[in-house]
Amino acid sequence: MDNVCIANVIKIANTCINLEYWPNHFKRSFMVIIPKPNKLSYDSPKLFRPIILLNTLGKLIEKVIGERIQFHVIANDFIYPSQSGGLKFKSTIDMGIALMHIIQLGWIKNCVTSTLTFDISQFFPFLNH
Repeated sequence: MDNVCIANVIKIANTCINLEYWPNHFKRSFMVIIPKPNKLSYDSPKLFRPIILLNTLGKLIEKVIGERIQFHVIANDFIYPSQSGGLKFKSTIDMGIALMHIIQLGWIKNCVTSTLTFDISQFFPFLNH
């Protein structure tokens, strides 16, 4: 993206924020149903992957607004220190370091430390909503 394009996106984002208005064409979405590959039969909804298509400019402006909100929330200490999900510059490595710090503090206090972890990454698609 060139600087003129970026400046125009920022101008649109600022206008949306200042007017407290989100244009209707940014709210519209289209669903496309894509069959999962290499299936013998397509008689179950689980064999299809719905994809929601949104206005690209609207998604870009939402990202700009989200970045600004996150900056102000972090700058004003509104986030609990151990919160990491969805935050910029908070990676798995950062959480590993934080966990090691907690474990080592326990060792210093002569406590036994343990962790219990769950892999829930594939759990949510199968919830009965």
